[in-house]
Amino acid sequence: MKTNDRLIANDDRPSGMKSRQAEILELVREQGFVTIEALSRQFDVTPQTIRRDINSLSRSGQLHRYHGGAGISSSTENVAYSERKVICLKEKQKIARALAGLIPDQASLFINIGTTNEEVARALVNHRRLRIITNNLNVASILSRNKDFEVIVTGGLVRSRDQGIIGEATIDFIRQFKVDYGIIGISGVDMDGTLLDFDYREVRVARAIMDNSRQVLLAADHTKFGRNAMVRLGNVQEITALVTDRTPPAALVEVLTAFEVELHVAR
Repeated sequence: MKTNDRLIANDDRPSGMKSRQAEILELVREQGFVTIEALSRQFDVTPQTIRRDINSLSRSGQLHRYHGGAGISSSTENVAYSERKVICLKEKQKIARALAGLIPDQASLFINIGTTNEEVARALVNHRRLRIITNNLNVASILSRNKDFEVIVTGGLVRSRDQGIIGEATIDFIRQFKVDYGIIGISGVDMDGTLLDFDYREVRVARAIMDNSRQVLLAADHTKFGRNAMVRLGNVQEITALVTDRTPPAALVEVLTAFEVELHVAR
């Protein structure tokens, strides 16, 4: 076996690949931009292996792929909705099942915009007598299949790209209610617990949902931890529970523990 072949074989084991990708991501965050050549030397693997790592991290929205290297993912623009639907789909489905297990029958809830929340809706469809208020037409369509549910859609402006509903009318509508559970998604969670997103109008709706829910459940897969986005929604101290697919980094776990936020890691 040639040296390069042996490196690829050893290096592409799942645990080694995940560890290397985490280190690549850290280097990109520290330096802003790192070349494929430099990463290849750093990890003593072939450029082809580094390109596969960068492609994987780019698909999950954690960094941006450029010609010859990788840079920090944009804080002003999210990954396209069609791509977000398939990124970490299995992980989102696990999160959805775990979160649905926290919702009792006959509960009232808000569900906001997001591909993870659409999976949550699918996981809730066999519950009984739920009352759901949503600004997500995809969620409304999924949940309305259960004749035992009462599904209420907010007013507002419908975004063609993801069927989300936003605007002042949406916020005013949500403020008319006080529900048992608010289920929200997020684009990024900083290590100090700050909740971050890309769209100011979407954040204002999510803020109204948090303010008018007795319990707030955050559904976020592991790619959201440490991810950069421009608009601040709030802090994890304001949520009741975080439901995710992997244990968050130690710094974030400390924040969750300090504010007694429940952590549910889906299996």
